[in-house]
Amino acid sequence: MKTEKEKMLAGELYNALDPELTEMRTQARLLMLELNNGREDEPEKRLGILKKLIPNSGSDLWLQPPFYCDYGSNMIVGDKVFFNFNCVVLDVNQVTIGSRTLFGPNVQIYTATHPLDHVTRATGLESAKPITIGEDVWVGGGAIICPGVTIGSRSIIGAGSVVTKDIPDDVIAAGNPCRIIRSLKE
Repeated sequence: MKTEKEKMLAGELYNALDPELTEMRTQARLLMLELNNGREDEPEKRLGILKKLIPNSGSDLWLQPPFYCDYGSNMIVGDKVFFNFNCVVLDVNQVTIGSRTLFGPNVQIYTATHPLDHVTRATGLESAKPITIGEDVWVGGGAIICPGVTIGSRSIIGAGSVVTKDIPDDVIAAGNPCRIIRSLKE
């Protein structure tokens, strides 16, 4: 029988109040508290916290505090990725972020989702869908990236957009819902 963590990562319905998952979130929150209260003039300390919080990250990851996530361990982050102030990553499922990707302030990345059927939703079970963001992407401030979305490399997501569907490589996309405005290869 699968554990709740295995169900969660497989995108199946799972119980988020499972003791193992609760402990993992608690540990992540303690690391975020340390990170968010840390000082910029202590880069080695920050780096140590980041490596514990997001162990699958490349070099030169910069999170401008405050930063929030569910687990951190479900994020795979390339080199030279930047998160501006007040970003949230609900990494209930895998979040993959390519190198040199930039996030404006208040960007929200949500893998978590809930059943559409109210009877199932009332049980408290939830699920999640992975998110993939390519290399050299720029996500404008206040954008929301919904569960299961892929954003192609070199694309730009306009500020305040709500990304509900996949966005291909090399485009500017914006709006609610987010849609392609134009190609960057013209």
